[in-house]
Amino acid sequence: MYGFNSDTRGTPAALRGAVVCVLLCAGMFVSPALAAEKKKKQEYSHDYVGEMRVHRAVYEDTLVHLARDNNLGFVEMRAANPTLDPWIPGAGVKVILPTQHLLPDAQRQGIVINLPEMRLYAFVGNGGEPVTYPIGIGREGLRTPLGKTTVIRKAEGPTWRPTPRMREEDPLLPAVVPPGPENPMGTHAIYLGFPQIAIHGTNRPYSIGRRISSGCIRMYPEGITDIYGRIPVGTPVRVVDQAVKVGWIEDKMYIEVHPTQEQSTEVEDSGELVSYEITPEDMNRILENSGDYAEHIDWERVRKAVKDRRGYPVAVLDAKRKVGSWAKDDLMALIEEAEMDPASVGLPPAALQGEGKDSPAKANRQDPKAEKKKAGKEQAAQAPSDLKGVVQIEDPDAAAPAKARFIQINE
Repeated sequence: MYGFNSDTRGTPAALRGAVVCVLLCAGMFVSPALAAEKKKKQEYSHDYVGEMRVHRAVYEDTLVHLARDNNLGFVEMRAANPTLDPWIPGAGVKVILPTQHLLPDAQRQGIVINLPEMRLYAFVGNGGEPVTYPIGIGREGLRTPLGKTTVIRKAEGPTWRPTPRMREEDPLLPAVVPPGPENPMGTHAIYLGFPQIAIHGTNRPYSIGRRISSGCIRMYPEGITDIYGRIPVGTPVRVVDQAVKVGWIEDKMYIEVHPTQEQSTEVEDSGELVSYEITPEDMNRILENSGDYAEHIDWERVRKAVKDRRGYPVAVLDAKRKVGSWAKDDLMALIEEAEMDPASVGLPPAALQGEGKDSPAKANRQDPKAEKKKAGKEQAAQAPSDLKGVVQIEDPDAAAPAKARFIQINE
């Protein structure tokens, strides 16, 4: 029987050298595995990305052009600015740029696509801030599929082959469209495990932020070029349908409510909605994220956010304020600093002062995932009865003012 003792005193120099080599090699074998495990566990720790902005329009501006210039989609801009003419907003008008986003409720790894907000999140760093892009998605009857898949291959200069259905609808379509400016897939394509579904560019950039594709995920030409080099084959992809998102910024909990896929056409056409619904899943997500602070939720502001569906974060809970008081964010103070009329951005005057990095409150509340069942069963009773289940919001004018977190004014 042979044993091994790491004490090499008294052994020949050659043998000592061999022992050292074995020990070093063992270290080299273990260390990468430990490093990989550590890397695997790291995730982006914040609930949001970006900062909200207000833009002072010039005569030439349109919401379509402002959307592309600011990495936004058309419906995002329309929802955030429902009273503006999308083609002639007017010189001097203040345009809300919804460039802050709460993250969807999904594992922060690989690609996450949220269909109602028509936005893609790429978690490409080791716990770093995700890169986010507006997208175009499948229209009614040709919806982009939900679920988990992976990137199976990539192509620079893809060839487009219309499906039999497409050629039946439009007999003039050729069987094959080679790479070039007439190719609707643009310059790059990232193919997914879903049948006939890819993330790709477009030769119609103003279709981004709209439900207009046959199921594929479209990106601005500059967007697909940027993400193409970041995403390797094998990257996990999750496609979710979350019109209501919830997250914490400092000591306040925010909700971000988007038009549903069905409502996006209404918003695109008129900027207005005729129905305002919240699902049990949305309610549970709000309650789960509030943790021990559920009684602090401002349900009037929740109603207002659900009604308006402006697509940017709205504060509905302030962990530092007493129960029953409003959660205030930074919008009104920054508008006042810029000497802007609050009405010019479609928001009523603020009534309260507030105080406000990621929150001690968040650290103190229970882990939402670990407490999911408890939150769903024990805290659901705290929600107003008219917000339980799928409901239509009545008396919207009684709701408290909706306010968002604005960081920068563009002049």
